[in-house]
Amino acid sequence: MGLLRAAGVVYKPVEQLDLGPDSNEIYVEADIKAPRMGGLLAKIFAWILESRIFGALAFYILKRLNRVHKFISNATVEEPPMFVPLHPYVDLDEQEVIEIDSDASPAERVQQAMNCLPLTSENSLDAFKFSCLWRWTIADYSRAYRNGEITPLKIAERFIDAVHESSSRPLSIAFFINYDAEDILRQATESTLRYERGAPISALDGVPIAVKDEIDCSPYPTTGGTKWLHKVRPCTGDACCVARLRSCGAILVGKTNMHELGATPSGINPHYGPPRNPYDPSRISGGSSSGSAAVVCAGLCPAALGVDGGGSVRMPASLSGVVGFKPTFGRIPHSGVLPLNWTVGMVGVLAGTLEDAFIVYAAISGHLPSHEPTTLPPKIHFPLLNSTNPISNIKLAIYGEWFNDCNEEIRLCCSNAVQLLCERYNWKTVEVTIPELEVMRLAHYVTIGSECSTALSSHLENLGRSEFGWDARVVVDIYGAFNSNEYIKAQKLRYRHMQIHNKIFAKADVIVTPTTGMTAYSISKNALTTGELDYVNGGTIIRYQIAGNFLGLPAITVPVGYDKAGLPIGLQFIGKPWSEPTLMHLAFAMQALCITDYRKPKVFYDILGKK
Repeated sequence: MGLLRAAGVVYKPVEQLDLGPDSNEIYVEADIKAPRMGGLLAKIFAWILESRIFGALAFYILKRLNRVHKFISNATVEEPPMFVPLHPYVDLDEQEVIEIDSDASPAERVQQAMNCLPLTSENSLDAFKFSCLWRWTIADYSRAYRNGEITPLKIAERFIDAVHESSSRPLSIAFFINYDAEDILRQATESTLRYERGAPISALDGVPIAVKDEIDCSPYPTTGGTKWLHKVRPCTGDACCVARLRSCGAILVGKTNMHELGATPSGINPHYGPPRNPYDPSRISGGSSSGSAAVVCAGLCPAALGVDGGGSVRMPASLSGVVGFKPTFGRIPHSGVLPLNWTVGMVGVLAGTLEDAFIVYAAISGHLPSHEPTTLPPKIHFPLLNSTNPISNIKLAIYGEWFNDCNEEIRLCCSNAVQLLCERYNWKTVEVTIPELEVMRLAHYVTIGSECSTALSSHLENLGRSEFGWDARVVVDIYGAFNSNEYIKAQKLRYRHMQIHNKIFAKADVIVTPTTGMTAYSISKNALTTGELDYVNGGTIIRYQIAGNFLGLPAITVPVGYDKAGLPIGLQFIGKPWSEPTLMHLAFAMQALCITDYRKPKVFYDILGKK
């Protein structure tokens, strides 16, 4: 097909790029050429892609129409490749933080995190029933247990009843792929006995925490949302992050539903049902950590673990109205997580409040196992959220054309939130230009696709594709179409964009964006059996996510409002490497300004009672 070869872009040196507000760098909108497919159409498309006659032509057309050839395959990129987004540790001299002993145990780090939170009353649950925040937090659970007003065992019983009820609804929420009532009750009984002895392990003791089914957690298999992966890769024990939560006494309540192999942002799983959005069960909760977002949103757990390879923690958090936090690449151990996309996927936290995300982060962060790639171990700092001196002189970078590339309700809501934040704390916005964002999205897609295809290649040779859902089958077919030239070019672009973002961070402390370009969309009937491929809506949802994964940057989303249909809207802060404390300060400040307007979802389980 040499005669049809598309001309490639010649990228000029980063030093010649103008990143200021009056730059002549053009904002290139996503122009995704792919129809929405579900049902029979998804099956036909899979057959075409797998055809020896038509497959190669179809892949060529898809790459050309979607500008992969122009921006990646045939492009000239002078930068060296960067295969792993490792950042050398730099002490950022952040405001209002405390350094944590690197040898502290998870339980000790949880206590230190609790010491960083504003003081709360030690009164009974009755004192909180008129609170504007109707969600129960980790501190609420811990307080109720210590005061003897309820036990972890009673909470476990209510939790099991609520999960059973959720599956009996006309529209089953499908929170979990696996949960074991007997194991949950066993953990809860042990926790109850510790409280009776006056010896809880930490504030997380007895608190229900859910785990995305991409992370190993005994006694459950790790399916990755498939019907087959656990058969060829058995779970032999807890992932490092899960083991740390377990050592704090948390009750690990099961493996949450997810999009098969994390393939698209919808979160719809044809094998285990769609994890529906508690704000409107006819809509998606977002993916791929869809079950984790839904279970937190619905009040069953104050927090859950997810994995974020392309916004898969932050997107569902935003669409489901909760906090989603993805730390710097390398901050949280990845051992025991399915190795589907090892240079872009990172463990993250979904929680009802910033405080709860912080507490879980404190438990699971820390030194990495020695076999994982890292630079010198980074220091751990926690934000002093109880400080009476709010952080000052914060500069928020905004790229106007990118920020505004969302629906009007999101644009207005997020713009108002940023304005409110700046007025309240006297912070400043800095207008910048971040060029080649669409290029970065495509380079990320080539990277995550190539890595996933490589991870699955030996299994595909033995199993074929017959056990895949049709949507995941198409995605895996496309992933396998990328070649080594495209992968290397994508890594060169990774290095290039790291330099671009370093220049942006020389001007500002964080980059602020809407979290998604649209709110949750409706679940189509034909997606229930085949899954769906909706690259246009998917591209809109993922628009602001890529830098966090491709460049390994920390990022957090916090709810800031709702659209006219009552669906949540999130605002995202993207930070410098290792700047988790600053991000948490910003999210905490934003949450404080919005919390009185938070709305209870239609599907909500008050398992602690009285709120």
